[in-house]
Amino acid sequence: MLAGISVEYYARMERGDLAGVSLEVLDSLARTLQLDVAEYDHLNDLATAAGPTPPRRRRGSPAAQTVKPELQRFLDAVTGAPMWVRDRRLNFVAANSLGRALYAPILSDRANRGNTARFVFFNPASHVFFPSWDENADSIVATLRTYAGQNPLDKDLTDLIGELVTRSDSFRERWSKHDVRHHRSGAKRIHHPEVGDLELHYQTMDLPANPEWFMFAFTAEPGSPTEERLRLLASLAATAPAPLDTAARSGQH
Repeated sequence: MLAGISVEYYARMERGDLAGVSLEVLDSLARTLQLDVAEYDHLNDLATAAGPTPPRRRRGSPAAQTVKPELQRFLDAVTGAPMWVRDRRLNFVAANSLGRALYAPILSDRANRGNTARFVFFNPASHVFFPSWDENADSIVATLRTYAGQNPLDKDLTDLIGELVTRSDSFRERWSKHDVRHHRSGAKRIHHPEVGDLELHYQTMDLPANPEWFMFAFTAEPGSPTEERLRLLASLAATAPAPLDTAARSGQH
């Protein structure tokens, strides 16, 4: 009643029949249910995928992309903060030296091919690397759910989700909750095998030239133990070989 739609129409939407739903109805429903930005975007994406006249956007399968030299030069120019780029399937694409050193355990896990979701749900070492493992796992699943709603035609993404659902009870339980989330900023705790505990703050940046990629920058509180440990990690990274192979550097998966 508050949304201005009939019980029958709302029940149809609840069953997943969103074909032909207008933006006005979606806006009204989002206000009534007090959806946050991520939840509203996800609802909009589901309606878009249902057709026949999409309320907003509909993406096709993303084309393969490679890391351009100018992007890598930009990353390499940042020396005081870990920076890295990933795609919508949570594949590692590129990083600066400190970013590669920070995520060395993920990059050296060749069985999971530099994919954060596979590392978290398939590798027991992830429970040590991410001390707040449950929170991190919840975030990964909600992020993948959001991306899946935005582009249901992305075969690589649906294949990854199918693999995770099949092989991981933890993923499957979380996936069934239908949570969605934007991964834009926040805090992350990491236990690094070389320098110990790190408490980092991250910001996410879109890359308009590569709309399927996202860049993350991590910083530490000035004067904190984490800042000191990042400096130590940077000095170690300067003398260690990069753990990232050519295929990962080019964004292949």
